[in-house]
Amino acid sequence: MSAGGKASQPQAAAAFSLSSSTLLQSSILTLATLTLLSFTYFSYNSNSLHSSPPPTTATTTTTSQLYLSKLEVVEVEKQKQREKDDDVVSGDVYHLPQIFELNYAEMERRFKVYIYPDGDANTFYQTPRKLTGKYASEGYFFQNIRDSIFRTHDPNQAHLFFIPISCHKMRGKGTSYENMTIIIQNYVESLISKYPYWNRTLGADHFFVTCHDVGVRATEGVPLLVKNSIRVVCSPSYDVGFIPHKDVALPQVLQPFALPAGGNDIENRTTLGFWAGHRNSKIRVVLARVWQNDTELDISNNRINRAIGPLIYQKRFYNTKFCICPGGSQVNSARIADSIHYGCVPGKISLFLIL
Repeated sequence: MSAGGKASQPQAAAAFSLSSSTLLQSSILTLATLTLLSFTYFSYNSNSLHSSPPPTTATTTTTSQLYLSKLEVVEVEKQKQREKDDDVVSGDVYHLPQIFELNYAEMERRFKVYIYPDGDANTFYQTPRKLTGKYASEGYFFQNIRDSIFRTHDPNQAHLFFIPISCHKMRGKGTSYENMTIIIQNYVESLISKYPYWNRTLGADHFFVTCHDVGVRATEGVPLLVKNSIRVVCSPSYDVGFIPHKDVALPQVLQPFALPAGGNDIENRTTLGFWAGHRNSKIRVVLARVWQNDTELDISNNRINRAIGPLIYQKRFYNTKFCICPGGSQVNSARIADSIHYGCVPGKISLFLIL
């Protein structure tokens, strides 16, 4: 085998590893989003879920335990308690871990989503535009929901109804903002007239997903979606009509990540905080003015020139303890997900943002 062939083997292995990691991350992202959606639904139907946990029964002493010494019995009981504790969600994270665990198990058993079959997949419906780039979150949701255990083909079993229209695909085909609004409105009205499910709740059990900021603007032209339906968006901000009690924040993730994950290299993180980007908002202008001369911080009030070297921006994440994530001209940003992936603590500075 040639030297070039030998060199290609680790590259292929690395590519396969990156692909597997990306697929796992996207599946987890979809599951997390569906979990939030299900809790939004079940919060309106909580009476059926708040049954008390079954009473704990006393442990019956078996014949074999009679022959164990007192010390051995204590060890057995300790082991049982450890196994029991492993099955319970940590109380440090949840207010009522046992209730959360019961609700989560109920969600996995009962929760179902129906996907409307209408719309040509070759235009703006059903399938994602692509699974790479800064809007990959939307693409992976469109793909993974179809293979999810929560999908049902029987609308009478569904708790929620997914409206599978992709503003990202419209953007890719050069559709204007005004035409997007018309297309979305016509599609939703066709579903309302064809099926009985919207009118049962006026769309409160319907949801759509859009990560592109233009998609958020386009749907604002359809008041029924904004007011009634659940919006799963990467722009969870009050100033773009986000309604916290019903809408869901979708994390924006830039896929694939350019470099491996970090986090176990604390000794190499000698910089307190890092940010580089355009000064395209008031927050960023103030940040650059106040902190750009701070010797403990790495602040670049413009994007890093790629001519300096490959992946300079991403490599700086490895050297810092905190990654500053200031709001820019748009609410949505993949900077938070980048920070977590590369192992620094994200520090979000923004107005009206919901995480």
